[in-house]
Amino acid sequence: QVQLVESGGGLVQAGGSLRLSCAASGRTFSSFVMGWFRQAPGKAREFVGRLRWSGSTTYYSDSVKGRFTISKDNAKNTAYLQMNSLKPEDTGVYYCAAGPYSGYLVSSYDYWGQGTQVTVSS
Repeated sequence: QVQLVESGGGLVQAGGSLRLSCAASGRTFSSFVMGWFRQAPGKAREFVGRLRWSGSTTYYSDSVKGRFTISKDNAKNTAYLQMNSLKPEDTGVYYCAAGPYSGYLVSSYDYWGQGTQVTVSS
């Protein structure tokens, strides 16, 4: 059974940083893509970025490019989302997801974590 468990969310002031973790278990993710999404209240779930587990290539949405970085630790089977220079508009529930195909749509991913709240105060 595949499980993705996020952690690391919290409250931070604008300009601050947070690092989110996504611990994966239940299968080998070497051929998978790990995605990060976020959802603000009343809005649709939004693509943030993705990392191909094999090769570590990354891709980011324009709204976070240059501020957010996705990485992984193979030994821990964990992906990370380092968020710097946070803005109030980055507030939302952040989700990690996994799937065999690279994409920016919610439907591209088969497995989802429970989400972790990130709140950026102005």
